[in-house]
Amino acid sequence: MERWLSVPRFSVYLAAADGDRGRALALYEWNAQISAALLHDLAHVEVGLRNAYDRALSERWPGPPHWTLAGETVFAPVYRTRGRRRVDVNERPRDDLRQAIGNAGGPQARPGKVVAELMFGFWRYLSSAAHEKTLWVPALHHAFPRGTDRAAHVDGPVGRLHDLRNRVAHHEPVLTLDVAGRFADLFGLASRLDPQLGEHLQTTSTVSALVAARP
Repeated sequence: MERWLSVPRFSVYLAAADGDRGRALALYEWNAQISAALLHDLAHVEVGLRNAYDRALSERWPGPPHWTLAGETVFAPVYRTRGRRRVDVNERPRDDLRQAIGNAGGPQARPGKVVAELMFGFWRYLSSAAHEKTLWVPALHHAFPRGTDRAAHVDGPVGRLHDLRNRVAHHEPVLTLDVAGRFADLFGLASRLDPQLGEHLQTTSTVSALVAARP
């Protein structure tokens, strides 16, 4: 098992199993299963989030061109002080957009293709405090029901889900993670994006059953 998994990786599961090698391998298998289940649910929420944000941004910047081709306007420079430096918080979104446009085939690519090329990290930071006045207030809050709190109901959960997605996508342990709490983030965000999406996750997700079945 050490040859297959490496000594450092297997030692995490061995410690959690109190030295029982059979149970350690069972924990590793469980970790793989629940990571796959979480990725299934995260995929639904990521697609739902990006489509909701695309609609909200398209209504605010109807074009032409589509907002994905108007990055210099949508993500005009906004400077914040970070330590002793002044930082343009919109520089990264503009760079992400340019890369997505290139990956989609250039400026003639369909907007939906560009949107699909934008990574979860792009969408995740659009709800941050740095973009409250420029994106949340004029556009993105329309993606959620009235009364949705940007920090508590969107940015906090999305940030935790982004971290979760990176962890499970890189096959890292979730043994000490509050998986039930992350599923609550998933379900809460999904339900705010679309009640039917929340219902679908509640019906199809296997996360809760796997939490209960941990070796």
